[in-house]
Amino acid sequence: MSFTNTIAILGGGNIGMAIAQGLVNSGAYKPENIIITRKKSDLPKNCNEGGFVFQESNADAVSKSRIVVIAVVPLITLSVLNEIAPAITTNHSIVSIVTGVTIAEISSIIKQDVCIARAMPNTAIKIQESMTCIAGNKTGSKQFEEIVDLFNKLGKTLVIDEDFILSATALGSCGIAFFLRSIRAASQGGTQIGFHAEEAQLIAAQTAKGAAELLLRSHTHPEDEIDKVTTPRGITIAGLNEMEHNGFSSALIKGIVKSYDKATQKKQD
Repeated sequence: MSFTNTIAILGGGNIGMAIAQGLVNSGAYKPENIIITRKKSDLPKNCNEGGFVFQESNADAVSKSRIVVIAVVPLITLSVLNEIAPAITTNHSIVSIVTGVTIAEISSIIKQDVCIARAMPNTAIKIQESMTCIAGNKTGSKQFEEIVDLFNKLGKTLVIDEDFILSATALGSCGIAFFLRSIRAASQGGTQIGFHAEEAQLIAAQTAKGAAELLLRSHTHPEDEIDKVTTPRGITIAGLNEMEHNGFSSALIKGIVKSYDKATQKKQD
């Protein structure tokens, strides 16, 4: 195994595995060049399951890699950082996707002059369709550009100031659940008006995908596209107004703000 071509993902949970699978699907890494750590009780019986390398020791995984992705739960992040600190060298780059742990906090434990980035992807990273916001301490360096390029292979990226990471968490990371829930609701409506459940979900999901692609490709405002499908006394405006009367936009806005407030509260705690 070549250490320069190996990435360590510390934490093989849902998002950690999604990143690993996305990296393989993108062609950026082979499974055997991805080391995934889990606690002993969660290790698969086959430590090369799916071609990935699974192991318990975080420090050992770091010593065998060049890029380190920290994907553990916030509660144990500081202990993991203390565990791996002796194994970190100036050749490493660190990417944390942990909510609420700052670059300064990571740097104070690592005590090495390395590129440290905070990335906030979502689970669509598994199929290379994530929206990932990234902040870093060395944004002009080749190491940071390498991290951004890596996540560009897994969807779209936006480089932001670290102060906006919690905002990115609420809108982009939590946001995928919000949009999935809206697709689910549309599917339920489709079933009520006559479609089988799987047909309704297909129509709703593809329609949502098409709406998103319209904005991403044409760079238009949502209201411009809405105006194109609403006519006087038409059925679309009737449906939109009914949703607005019942607080559709307000509910979504309040949900995003609530998630942000919760993330901010946890950080203060």
